[in-house]
Amino acid sequence: MPQVPQTLDASAVRAWSGLALEALGRAREEIDAINVYPVADGDTGTNLYLTVESAAAAVEAVFAAHAAMSVVGTAPGGPSSEGPVSDVPVSDGRPVSHGPLIEPPTLADAVRAMAHGALIGARGNSGTILAQLLRGMAQVLAADTGTERTDGPGLRLALRHAADAARQAVAHPVEGTVLTVATAAADAASGAEGDCAVVARAAYEGARAALAATPGQLAVLERAGVVDAGGRGLVAVLGALVETFTGAAPAVEAIPVLASHARVQADTGECADGGPGTAPVEDESGPAFEVIYLLEADDTAVARLRDRLDGLGDSLVVVGGDGLWNVHVHVDDAGAAVEAGVEAGRPYRIRITHFGPADAHTTGSTVRPLRERAQRAVVAVVPGEGLARLYADAGATTVLARPGEPPASGELVDAVRRAHALEVVLLPNDAELRHTAAAAAEQARTEGVRVALIPTRSAVQGIAALAVHEPERRFDEDVVAMTSAAGATRYAEVEVAERQSWTMAGICQAGDVLGLIDGDVAVIGSDVTATAESVLNRMLSAGGEMVTLVLGDEAPATIADHLEARVRESYLAVDTVVYRGGHQGALLLIGVE
Repeated sequence: MPQVPQTLDASAVRAWSGLALEALGRAREEIDAINVYPVADGDTGTNLYLTVESAAAAVEAVFAAHAAMSVVGTAPGGPSSEGPVSDVPVSDGRPVSHGPLIEPPTLADAVRAMAHGALIGARGNSGTILAQLLRGMAQVLAADTGTERTDGPGLRLALRHAADAARQAVAHPVEGTVLTVATAAADAASGAEGDCAVVARAAYEGARAALAATPGQLAVLERAGVVDAGGRGLVAVLGALVETFTGAAPAVEAIPVLASHARVQADTGECADGGPGTAPVEDESGPAFEVIYLLEADDTAVARLRDRLDGLGDSLVVVGGDGLWNVHVHVDDAGAAVEAGVEAGRPYRIRITHFGPADAHTTGSTVRPLRERAQRAVVAVVPGEGLARLYADAGATTVLARPGEPPASGELVDAVRRAHALEVVLLPNDAELRHTAAAAAEQARTEGVRVALIPTRSAVQGIAALAVHEPERRFDEDVVAMTSAAGATRYAEVEVAERQSWTMAGICQAGDVLGLIDGDVAVIGSDVTATAESVLNRMLSAGGEMVTLVLGDEAPATIADHLEARVRESYLAVDTVVYRGGHQGALLLIGVE
């Protein structure tokens, strides 16, 4: 048996994050299947896995950075006076370094990385709460930066602070959830005397007992005959902590089912509340969207944000600190939730998910079968909050691409998973995202999802494609129709040049207004409205039936009225529609169908 740590140090944190990821990987589908609260959308296991995946990657990055510095003989504090340790003598075929010894990451380095990775990668309600649990532990374990390890009492304190911090992060804590399980784990650990293995085992057993009791605390779980999905995920994470200190994973036992529920099944062959694997039906008043974003803001602004979001929806969780936060809320007005973030600071990595008919806010009193995959969904990359709301209102799952921050393929794969459909139409809406979207589509196909990538080059082409989307027709026919609509839409944008440059229309200077048609600069001007009018005239000279204008926040207030009037006067058979795009980078997007 490999040697196991007796105390919690950086190496133990690294082992724990890896083992937790493996444990959630094994339990992911099981946890997804019992996800009925607060929304029965069948993704809690996946969200927890992605959250811990981000945390584990951050820890590995810290170790990799220290290893890289040791290769060049550079300590974390600065360059070595003794220079590189390459080209050194060898003994038994291995290099012998006479350079400085590079210290491995400290406990503070590792736990802060784990917490930060979880924070920026948190997914869903339970993933966001787990990120705060890890942050709470890190605040205790990293308090003394000179400490290389902690023992049982230190781990007890960390678990207690983690449970308290997570509860404070939730606007309206509910018992019978992951919060209850975390509190029980901390309570059990507080009574354990011994090393880290003893404390971890006590926390795990306390969490398991609390998990088994969750159906008695939350009616929706009792009706469905399941335990809380988020709590089940936390038990898996704590089981990995036990394995870190003992070298053996706790025995995997079946998820408890209420005795009364089981008796009905035995007597009648049916579930107590209406059929096998049933879960509560949605409350018709439940919010329609899940909104998640990272936010750079100070504590005062975040306090105001909490109050505002609490009035907009439910399932509000705001975690983080030191200027960086992860915000999660369920609302009917996704745009208002994002705008609240803009007022508080700088939101980014914004994800808006529309709860379709198959998703349930479990506050009702009746039951329905657990959520199945939708037949078809659309996943789209959009450049602004206003467009994100427009696409979400049309039923699409969106990924926000802020200026200078294009999404990675992993974010697109995550969006495909959130869409939870057998068939997905992917709209990158940017020529530069073609390869990224193709990689995401390929990854999603390996997970059993049928994906069609429509190479839309602008959000206005995506709007045209979404307008003809019909989920009821055959997949191939739907994709052909959407592709044709996108291809029949010429696109343009108006933006301000950041520097001098050669273009197809000549040399532009910094501050010039540029009109790009189908990706190439066609007009260089000094006035935004005049340049936009020139671009629109060029596009309509080749014909068109519909003009789409998407206004950025910095576009002139009168530009839409001016361009609409111009179209009415000169192109009688052409209709115009105007949308607000928000912080979309370009001052104006134009589409001509």
